[in-house]
Amino acid sequence: MKHNPLQRLATFGQSIWLDYIRRDLISSGELQRLIENDDLRGITSNPAIFEKAITDSHAYDTAIRELAQQGSSAEAIYETLSQQDVQSAADAFRPLYDRTNGKDGYVSLEVNPHLAHNTDGTLQEARRLWTALNRPNVFIKIPATTAGLPAIQQLISEGINVNVTLLFGLPRYRQVAEAYIAGIEARLAQGEPVQQVASVASFFVSRIDALLDPLLETPTAQALRGQVAIARAKIAYQIYQELFNSERFGILEAQGATVQRLLWASTSSKNPAFSDVKYVEALIGADTVNTLPMETLNAYRDHGKPQAQLEQGVAEARQVLAQLPTLGIDLDQLTQQLEDEGVEKFNKPFDKLLSILAQRIAG
Repeated sequence: MKHNPLQRLATFGQSIWLDYIRRDLISSGELQRLIENDDLRGITSNPAIFEKAITDSHAYDTAIRELAQQGSSAEAIYETLSQQDVQSAADAFRPLYDRTNGKDGYVSLEVNPHLAHNTDGTLQEARRLWTALNRPNVFIKIPATTAGLPAIQQLISEGINVNVTLLFGLPRYRQVAEAYIAGIEARLAQGEPVQQVASVASFFVSRIDALLDPLLETPTAQALRGQVAIARAKIAYQIYQELFNSERFGILEAQGATVQRLLWASTSSKNPAFSDVKYVEALIGADTVNTLPMETLNAYRDHGKPQAQLEQGVAEARQVLAQLPTLGIDLDQLTQQLEDEGVEKFNKPFDKLLSILAQRIAG
C-alpha cells in the first residue's frame, strides 16, 4: 500500500494533529476516516474554533435549544457543548492513545481565555475541566503568559495533562519546558507516578512572519522575509534537545517521565506568496507534533514531500536571528505583542459566542 504524505510523516517521528473540531466531524465518521486513512493522531481546539463551529453550522441547534429550555446560561451551554465534543473526540482517539502508550491520541480544551493573566483562576478552571472531561487522553490548554507558568508547573505536579499554548518566544519556551520539568520533579517528590502525565508546548510559527515581514523593508532585510519563524522554531528545537537530553531530565525519564514535545501551531501560510505547506515541510523532526487546520491538512496530503528538515540549517537559522537586531528589530518586543494579540484573538470570539448563545436563549 502506498502511504500518502501525511502518513509518511510518522516515519520521521512527527505526529499530525488537526487544529479543528466540530460536532459533525465526529458524528459523520470523518474523524474516524482521518484516523484510519491519514494517521491523524490528535485534535487541538481553541475558543475561536468553537465559536466558528457553533455559529457557522446547525450541528448544535438541537442541543442549544434543549439546554436553553433547561435554564442553562450561555456560558454553561458553551461548556457543555465544548466538553461533549472533546469527550467524543477523545473516545474516538482512545484506541490510538492505548496503542501508543499515551504518546498520541489527545484532544485539547482551553481554559477561559479571560484567565490568561490570572494564575489562581487558571488553576481552578483547569482542575474543574480536567475532572469534568474525565478522560486520560485530554489536554487542558494553558497560555504561556507570565501568570501561566506557575499554573503549568502546579498542574503537572498534580498529574493534569497540559497543552501550553500561545508560545511565541525562545526565552519563554525555555521557561515553559523548565516549568514542566519542575512539575514532574515535584510530583515524584510527592511519591506520585509520572508515567501518564503528558504535555506539549505549542510554539506558534507563521504569525511571527506575518507580523515581522512587513517591517523588513530594506533590500538586505527583505531577504529575511519568510525565514524568521522557521529559524526560531529550529532554535526552539535545539533548546528542547538540550533540556530533554540533560542529566537532570534523564533522572526523571528513568522514573517513567516522558518528554514535553514541541508542537508547531499556526502552521498555515498567511502569505499567499508562500507555499501552502511551507511551515509543515520545514519543521519535520523527531518527537514533534504539527497541528494543521483542515485546509493545510488537505494540501499536505495532496502535495507534501516529507523529509527530515528540522535539524538542517541550524547555523543559518542562528545567523538569520542574529541579523535582526542590526536591522532595528526587537524580536522579544514583537513576541510580547503577539502574545498580547493572541490572548485577545481568543477573548473576542469567546465573548462573541457567549453573546450569540445569550441571544438564542432569549429568542
